[in-house]
Amino acid sequence: QVQLVESGGGLVQAGGSLRLSCAASGRTFSNYAMGWFRQAPGKEREFVAAIKWSAGYTYHADSQKGRFTISRDNAKNMVYLQMNSLKPEDTAVYYCAADGRGRGSPLERYYDSWGQGTQVTVSS
Repeated sequence: QVQLVESGGGLVQAGGSLRLSCAASGRTFSNYAMGWFRQAPGKEREFVAAIKWSAGYTYHADSQKGRFTISRDNAKNMVYLQMNSLKPEDTAVYYCAADGRGRGSPLERYYDSWGQGTQVTVSS
């Protein structure tokens, strides 16, 4: 497993932008597929985006396409989530996750390492 630490969350007005970062340590990061998930109060955790090891394959949830972009820097053991045109409904705790088999799936069960999460709050 890898250890994951998210950062970059905060309070932003609707229409604003945030860039979340996830620092990974412990294993060969470049072999892992990485994902971002989020959980809003009173709701189940949901998939946001995933990226395979080569960064040539990315997958974004339909509700965030065109607004959110996942990327990674294997040399720095980092994965990012650029969030633009934020809406109040994007308010949630955002989690970084790693899949040691490199699948890049939207399904939680394929991810074996999780960070503690970072809070994103979008005000109207």
